[in-house]
Amino acid sequence: MRILNCGDVGVLVEVADLDEVLALQAALAEGPPPGVGEVVPAARTVLLRLEPGADPAAVAAAVRALRPRPEGRAAAGEVRIPVRYDGEDLADIAAATGLSEREVVAAHTGTTWTVAFCGFAPGFGYLVSDDHRLRVPRRAEARTRVPAGAVALAGEFTGVYPRSSPGGWQLLGSTESVVWDLDRDPPGLLRPGVRVRFTPVR
Repeated sequence: MRILNCGDVGVLVEVADLDEVLALQAALAEGPPPGVGEVVPAARTVLLRLEPGADPAAVAAAVRALRPRPEGRAAAGEVRIPVRYDGEDLADIAAATGLSEREVVAAHTGTTWTVAFCGFAPGFGYLVSDDHRLRVPRRAEARTRVPAGAVALAGEFTGVYPRSSPGGWQLLGSTESVVWDLDRDPPGLLRPGVRVRFTPVR
């Protein structure tokens, strides 16, 4: 673990991998140090945004004193997302994993996914699970347009495209669930720590 100051408004914690991010995020959710206003996880870092007047050195010392559990994952509610499993890359995903298309769908719906962090676009959550059968590479060539609501896989992650955008993930299906809505509070449906169950629909 390496801890760096982000000016006088934040403390950046660098860790070895995503598992350590999830464990640290869970420990901070149980009791963040005084002066921490927001916890922002990423793939290998956790940014602690400080409240006005907070002492970065004191926050850093409190983080060093934490003892995150390796299996720890913060829970911030659970949502269900209905999916039509008709993605353009479903056959390629099956071939890459050695599963049948039906087994791919069963694996995706049969596990609980957790939003590890957000990025790429507002509302885009990077979801992970303990089922490693669905790890597939990104497409060799990205699409210039992936529609909003596309449900996709890449590496160890699954995600839902919040809006139409370019993208190189493997398309598994689509959903009508709106994952980013500025008229909603909070706007993002998929926030770090939220657990997600995907359900198949025709």
